[in-house]
Amino acid sequence: MKKIIFIISILFIFNSCEDVVDVDLNEAEPRLIIEASINWFKNTTGNEQSIKLSLSAPFFNETIPPANGATIQVLDSNNNAYNFIEDGATGIYRNNNFVPIIDETYTLVINYNGEIYTATEILKSVVPIDFIEQNDSGGFTGDDIELKAFYTDPANIDNYYFFEFISNIPVVPTLEVYEDEFTDGNQIFGFYTEEDLEPGDQVTIRNYGVSERFYQFMFILLQQGSEESGGPFETQPATVRGNCINTTNPDNFPFGYFRLSEVDEVIYTVE
Repeated sequence: MKKIIFIISILFIFNSCEDVVDVDLNEAEPRLIIEASINWFKNTTGNEQSIKLSLSAPFFNETIPPANGATIQVLDSNNNAYNFIEDGATGIYRNNNFVPIIDETYTLVINYNGEIYTATEILKSVVPIDFIEQNDSGGFTGDDIELKAFYTDPANIDNYYFFEFISNIPVVPTLEVYEDEFTDGNQIFGFYTEEDLEPGDQVTIRNYGVSERFYQFMFILLQQGSEESGGPFETQPATVRGNCINTTNPDNFPFGYFRLSEVDEVIYTVE
């Protein structure tokens, strides 16, 4: 009888908590968010590139405000300058005459609200995806479809890879990073699985060549965002800094990263 009374009391407590609670959160000053990914897809000229600037916003905001009116240049080691011009008031800045060169060093320079932001990175090459292997008996239940995108790592060279898997079903793209410390010179694979994947669905698989610093940056981000990173009472993770710095006011550092990659893309139809 005591157990029944206790359960009824618990249900009454939960059913009674229907009032809307307004949470008063501290709001920091907006910071610049830099999404500067120069992607050179194999078998293209790579001349059309874009950089997106936005501002950080309060947690409950439904929209992310664009950062308008910036001046953006990307310079190579010979001081060739590529100007990125804003497309309307979108916060997306475009350039149509970019010249990508493998192993070339590029410097990003952004002038926004009178402050200068810079970053330097090397355009990294990537090997092609050799083939896709499909397994229809994956997951804990043995009913999930798994895909392996095989590629051959060059021997005796430190390589870092960033994989992106985008399916045509309404799920968040899967991102993975790999390095070749224990697989140097071997054929290895990027792995993807999604429980709602069915025959006929399409998956866009992209393999990006990246630097060691970007690998470390993305590895930490993915660890913090994974389901295994801790429960709701876990200590909050530290802010992960990218390679962009504010040279005018270092305390007003931006979020984001300046990355340059050769990319191999395969569009795979699930069998």
